[in-house]
Amino acid sequence: MALKTLSSFLSPLSLPKSKFPQHLLTTKHGLVLCELSRSQKSRLPADESEGTGAAAPSPGEKFLERQQSYEAAKLILKENKKRKKKEDNAVKASRNVASCYGCGAPLHTSDAVAPGYVDPETYELKKKHHQLRTVLCRRCKLLSHGEMITAVGGHGGYPGGKLFVTAEELREKLAHLRHEKALIVKLVDIVDFNGSFLSRVRDLAGSNPIILVVTKVDLLPRDTDLNCVGDWVVEATMRKKLNVLSVHLTSSKSLVGVTGVISEIQKEKKGRDVYILGSANVGKSAFINALLKTMAINDPVAASAQRYKPIQSAVPGTTLGPIQINAFLGGGKLYDTPGVHLHHRQTAVVQSKDLPSLAPRSRLRGISFPRSSVSADNVEQVASTENGLNAFSVFWGGLVRIDVLKVLPETCLTFYGPKGLHMHMVPTEKADEFYQKELGVLLTPPSGGENVESWKGLESERKLQIKFEDVERPACDIAISGLGWFTVEPVGRSRKISQSKPVETTEELILVVRVPKPVEIFVRPPIPVGKAGAEWYQYVELTEKEEEMRPKWYF
Repeated sequence: MALKTLSSFLSPLSLPKSKFPQHLLTTKHGLVLCELSRSQKSRLPADESEGTGAAAPSPGEKFLERQQSYEAAKLILKENKKRKKKEDNAVKASRNVASCYGCGAPLHTSDAVAPGYVDPETYELKKKHHQLRTVLCRRCKLLSHGEMITAVGGHGGYPGGKLFVTAEELREKLAHLRHEKALIVKLVDIVDFNGSFLSRVRDLAGSNPIILVVTKVDLLPRDTDLNCVGDWVVEATMRKKLNVLSVHLTSSKSLVGVTGVISEIQKEKKGRDVYILGSANVGKSAFINALLKTMAINDPVAASAQRYKPIQSAVPGTTLGPIQINAFLGGGKLYDTPGVHLHHRQTAVVQSKDLPSLAPRSRLRGISFPRSSVSADNVEQVASTENGLNAFSVFWGGLVRIDVLKVLPETCLTFYGPKGLHMHMVPTEKADEFYQKELGVLLTPPSGGENVESWKGLESERKLQIKFEDVERPACDIAISGLGWFTVEPVGRSRKISQSKPVETTEELILVVRVPKPVEIFVRPPIPVGKAGAEWYQYVELTEKEEEMRPKWYF
């Protein structure tokens, strides 16, 4: 018998249909090599083909060949299944590779400054007693004491410091979610709603159900009506065409709204794993800690999980790998995930030492321009003249510049953001000189000599033409990704009270906003904050069908 050609082994037509699985016939072509036994090789003339006659294979030899091909095909299919399963599970928290319970980085003893580092003595001792999953790495200990240690680079990463992982690599660790059957809890920062929203979250979550959780509502100005804010969030979510099960307004600090999220998770979990998903520094780890703290009151499993909870810090990119948490009595696990790093936020352009200045620590208070009192240097620049803010520029630290080209004399700009960024107003004709002179001094961030020298400036410029119909309510919000927002009021509230004469109207307001090049600018309907927000906010009238399609919100 002659040596089998490759085509004879690959052709499914040579195999019995009843014996050969049908799903193997539809798979992609693969290479199957079968080696004949030595006794068979000895009977193969070198110059004679399979053909007929004495050299033709016997029925037994044909059967043996078919069985060999069948077994080889089964082996290849089995290996492919194993390989696919291995690739799918590689991004999950591994049961075999011990990771830091604070940040999810694999533990090691090689590089003292890398995430996941543990001193060798501690590592060996914990390994001997099978306690590696109770170890906190060196970086997490430093973060818990206020150190600002960045570890993420690449597109959306952070300048300065030693970088160990790219933003793209962290995003790949979430790629398996779209193929899993899971419940997604998506977090959004109310202070940076547009910048942290993750509009393309379906690329990561797939068709899995999503619960939308809005964090840090305790930072909103005093006397804010959360009923109005909740309705505003639902409207914004509907405009982004994201289908969610429900919307929850929460505070990880005061635990407001956390109980409602727990109830919704228990209702919708149905034995599935629960993944906490969101952009970097949106408050995922803090939210998980609040979740465990609230659940621990009635759940001993959650109370036990509190002992080894994820670390939280002001550094974006604290979590570097999925962290599995046994938080539920029934089936399914809770996972903290690495934040999605977005290149269009202000945190991606400042140095690590300036990151704390971008994170609000206390309740926001609006700063309005024009205002009745300014510094002595700017007395001549008080916009109380007939022209108001026209021909003036407002600097928001060294990160934002707003040139006012055309507004009403009564127009007011009110800024909401971190208190660490000071604001200054100068005539537009002197704005360039003021910026070059005061950058790193009055206008921070950036701060420090080296940071100022490497600063590329406000390279991105956007001209906004804002139309308004009602002077009794703000025209819009202009949100700066990763920082905050300012509200454009055609007529300031103080002007409305002091002036009894009707206000002149104009077709539009014209502003020019300048920011660092990657940072995005969003124009959106005004968010109703403070006591005044509840006065001018208008609820949308809905039909019964629209009401059914609209997600409910809770706080």
